Amino acid sequence: MKITYKQRIFFYFFIVFALFTICVIVIEQREEKFQRTQALEDRLDSYAEMIHAYIDQFKLKDSSLVELRILAKSMPMDIRMTIINKDGKVTFDKDVENTSELDNHLDRPEIRSASYQNTGSNIRLSASTHHEYLYYAKNYKDYYVRVALPYTVQTKGMLKADNLFIYTVIGLFIVVLVLLNYVAGRFGKSISQLKMLTTKIKDDEPLTEVIDFPEDELGDIGNQLVDILNQKAKSKHKIEAEREKLIQHFHYAHEGICIFDPDFKKIYANTNFFQYLNLVVDQPIFNLEAILKEKVFDPVIDFIANRTKEQNFHTFHINKNGKAFLIQTIVFDDSSFEITIKDITKLEKTRLLKQEMTNNIAHELRTPVTSLRGYLETLNSQDLPAEKQAQFIDRAYQQSIRLSNLIDDVSLISKIEEAPAQFQTEKVNLSQLLEEVRIDLANGLEDNDIKLNVSVKDHLVINGNYTLLYSIFRNLIDNTINYAGSHINIYITNYMEDDDYLYFSYCDTGKGVEEQYLSRLFERFYRVNEGRTRNTGGSGLGLSIVKNAVLFHKGEIQVKNRVEGGLEFFFTFKK
Repeated sequence: MKITYKQRIFFYFFIVFALFTICVIVIEQREEKFQRTQALEDRLDSYAEMIHAYIDQFKLKDSSLVELRILAKSMPMDIRMTIINKDGKVTFDKDVENTSELDNHLDRPEIRSASYQNTGSNIRLSASTHHEYLYYAKNYKDYYVRVALPYTVQTKGMLKADNLFIYTVIGLFIVVLVLLNYVAGRFGKSISQLKMLTTKIKDDEPLTEVIDFPEDELGDIGNQLVDILNQKAKSKHKIEAEREKLIQHFHYAHEGICIFDPDFKKIYANTNFFQYLNLVVDQPIFNLEAILKEKVFDPVIDFIANRTKEQNFHTFHINKNGKAFLIQTIVFDDSSFEITIKDITKLEKTRLLKQEMTNNIAHELRTPVTSLRGYLETLNSQDLPAEKQAQFIDRAYQQSIRLSNLIDDVSLISKIEEAPAQFQTEKVNLSQLLEEVRIDLANGLEDNDIKLNVSVKDHLVINGNYTLLYSIFRNLIDNTINYAGSHINIYITNYMEDDDYLYFSYCDTGKGVEEQYLSRLFERFYRVNEGRTRNTGGSGLGLSIVKNAVLFHKGEIQVKNRVEGGLEFFFTFKK
């Protein structure tokens, strides 16, 4: 059975106070007994002095037995008087008639003490009377005077110490024990509370109750431990909150993330990691510890095994199943590590698309720049007639316009894709906007005998960007003017609307496009007929701008060939 701290404190102090109490009692009893014995011996000494004075006054000799008996009778009844000469022979004894039969008394303890110390005392049994006495002997010049007091119960009581002191000390001892039990209880309670607190701190458990510590050093320690435990609980809560945030981040991250300990055991993996993992390996894997045995992860193993202390990051690319993946490895200070698998297929496509767009832009710019340069070089180097000079200047001017339009189109489509937030929205009257487009393209429509028919409500308003909405209808009409032919009609109709969207149809009665080319009409720089497009001066970006402008307004656009001939576009705008 384990002894509690309170029991140990009580036991230790009980032993200390018990020993102290016993020592006090023993010392006091001995001192009191000594004082009582001394008082009794002083009384006996006064009797001895009285006897000596009597003998000395009357010059009594050994033969003066009558006078000695008179003296003995005059003394208290219980006092035994004995005269012993220097040779140890008893010359007179109150209780023995024939002293000649008595032994030599020099060997008696009280006589031996008196011969050296002038006085001596002893408690013993008398050999002559067979009674126990308290003897007191005193040494004089020619003899020893010995007086004895029967060692009866009364005498013992006179010599015995008073028990009141013992009772008082025992009572005080009991009071001390009660106080000790109270103090030990308080100490034990404080220690138990401290032990409970340290256990909670060790086991990382919250404090569920209020602890009332005493106002002492232990209480200060306890309160500090409570503060430490509360701070630890708050820190744990914050860490758990941050951990939950991190796990949620990992869970919703687009990358596949898996964290391993230094022994290559999984600590955490999100869902995307399993999905991407089974795309890059040949056989399905469900045990993540086994992935490092796959050949595709050999660069990871080599990096972890051969890296220097400063190297903690490694990355490489892999193409698998028609997708591109970036695999990154981060090694932490404790040698645990993280493997991230990122699907970069879209990024790769975007990079290739931008590269293609750059090449297309360079290709498209080359033609007008080359033409413009050729005309200018001819004008600069040759002396042409005025009519020919005017013709070359006009052609150079047309090429500069084409170059300017191309730059404007490239800038617009890049801005739509890269920084759509720069386009501010406002209330736009579509009927008014279409009238402005009609006015701006009036010459092209008239030159090709194209009739524009608009069926839109006069006060139809949309929350959009004026520039982009204008570019949608202008590029569609430009596309018809440039490619659909002449003597045709254009129809722009708002054929339906609901609570969220406006539905539009744009169609012409022109040539249309072969079915196989329809799916690519919205691609940048795509042309059904390269030569025809360049001859008409188009940039190849018009319909791509239309699509992106529709998407900016949270709509969709589709295209088809009309049965009657020509192209028809269906698109929506979010109100």
